[in-house]
Amino acid sequence: MCAAKSDTLYITDTTLRDAHQSLIATRLRTEDMLPLARAIDNAGFFSVEAWGGATFDSCIRFLNDDPWDRLRELKAELRRTPIQMLLRGQNLVGYRHYPDDVVEKFVDASAENGVDIFRVFDALNDIRNMKKAMEEVRNVGAHLQGAISYTTSPAHSVATFIGMAEDLYALGCDSICIKDMAGLIMPHDARDLISGIKKTVDIKVCLHSHCTSGVAPLSYQAAIDAGVDILDTAMSPFALGTSQPPTESVVASVSGTPRDTGIDLVALRNVRNVCRDIREKYQPLFSAIADRVDSDVLIYQLPGGMISNLVSQLKEQNALDRLEEVLHEIPRVRKDLGYPPLVTPTSQIVGTQAVLNVLLGGERYRNVTGEVKDYVLGLYGRPPAPISPEVQKLIIGDEEPVTVRPADLLEPIYEQMRKEAAEQNLIVREEDVLTYILYPAVAPSFLKGERQAEVIPNPAAEAASIADIPHSMEVEVDGEIFSVRIVTVEGSSIAVKAAAPAARERVPRGDVPGGIKSNMQGMVLQVLTQKGSTVKKGDTLIVLEAMKMENPIRSPRDGTVEEIFVDAGDVVQNGDVLMVIE
Repeated sequence: MCAAKSDTLYITDTTLRDAHQSLIATRLRTEDMLPLARAIDNAGFFSVEAWGGATFDSCIRFLNDDPWDRLRELKAELRRTPIQMLLRGQNLVGYRHYPDDVVEKFVDASAENGVDIFRVFDALNDIRNMKKAMEEVRNVGAHLQGAISYTTSPAHSVATFIGMAEDLYALGCDSICIKDMAGLIMPHDARDLISGIKKTVDIKVCLHSHCTSGVAPLSYQAAIDAGVDILDTAMSPFALGTSQPPTESVVASVSGTPRDTGIDLVALRNVRNVCRDIREKYQPLFSAIADRVDSDVLIYQLPGGMISNLVSQLKEQNALDRLEEVLHEIPRVRKDLGYPPLVTPTSQIVGTQAVLNVLLGGERYRNVTGEVKDYVLGLYGRPPAPISPEVQKLIIGDEEPVTVRPADLLEPIYEQMRKEAAEQNLIVREEDVLTYILYPAVAPSFLKGERQAEVIPNPAAEAASIADIPHSMEVEVDGEIFSVRIVTVEGSSIAVKAAAPAARERVPRGDVPGGIKSNMQGMVLQVLTQKGSTVKKGDTLIVLEAMKMENPIRSPRDGTVEEIFVDAGDVVQNGDVLMVIE
């Protein structure tokens, strides 16, 4: 199907969200976004993707940057250009399903604070998980863009995706996005899928892809020829690699044709120059792995944002040298779990389980995250294909997976969590309640002003000498002893990581008779037993938050808890002894 004459091609620029999520693990700060937003507002884009996805989590976890303030400040700069956000359906911007009352409150608050276009998707393409958010987007009068999580597997085809587009159209979407988060779509599939959708329903179609495999620019041209209405691109300093194709290149490629975007290349130079300055500031955070073409993505299908985060996670576990093993394990786990598209949160679920299968050695699935168990129980929705019966048995035993819409099992929690947050003096604005609900482990310290922003590495200033720097030290702050670990990371930059108060005094290392060790670096979320308690083999003793997932530490034997060395909130390292069971 050829594009109609004078059929303008629209551009959604992703520099303020997906581009930096893909290339620098979502570390772009609001203070650097605002001058870029001012420049972008004059470009003439269909929209600018500037919120949602991992930005919310990164703001409070790493940047000490309020995501709601960011949205309001960006809205003040983007007066002509609609702000678009990525919304994970019933997961919102978190990693699990939230009750319907929370979905309603979140969509309402997002629209009120500046979101004009909501791109709503579900990681499993289970439309049941999208309906509530879509309904609320329509209620607030915003533009509703339903998204198809594109992937390839024996359970997926062009025909199944066209069928999903029909369902989204019937539910009142204003546009449809083909969300190719790993850069997998080939030119012929892009052509067939876009032309197939446009022959079936009368709706604007957007293509979102990544350059990870190097194929995206070719697929974008095929999409243009097939009549795609909108393309997602990123300004060139934040383009390519695991990010999107360059905005300038796509605009130039159709200039003077019936698909001309109407965007002035000279005007784009101003935006590019601002981006170039920002890139220079953040250069130490760019990874060679995320910044290059890697055709292996066609095998392991990991999306751009997850690749940069996976590298960061393996660095945290001092296991970057095992990246290749993890990448080979990912497609095996994905097949076991019924071929889910790899997009948040399923990319984290599959990726983190692959890390555990590799790093912990021995039997695969010997240790599974809470999220993997919930996934197998059906609490994330309906997998595209049946889960391996053997793996299902290993993970949930004889429990029966649920078949209803997962959110139907969730009771309203907004008012209860609001009261809980108020009792902790965490609420200054109503949006703080949502922050607390979405990230209960991290939000309290953020809302109390106790977190500090990561320091952007400065290799030039740090290059003098690191030979005499100690590996660790203890620092006293207001009478509390903090253990501090000092590590060197790629590019000779120096990172300082503080453990919880007095953790190093309490937590022994090495071989302790009866000791239960941490198998990874992480933060203690819960201690589920107490000194003197009797436990059985397989009981969950402690829940760690590591790599954005909940990782249970289980008892390897029957026995009695003799000592507990950690509390909720402590940060522990791989090999730390957490408790003693005799």
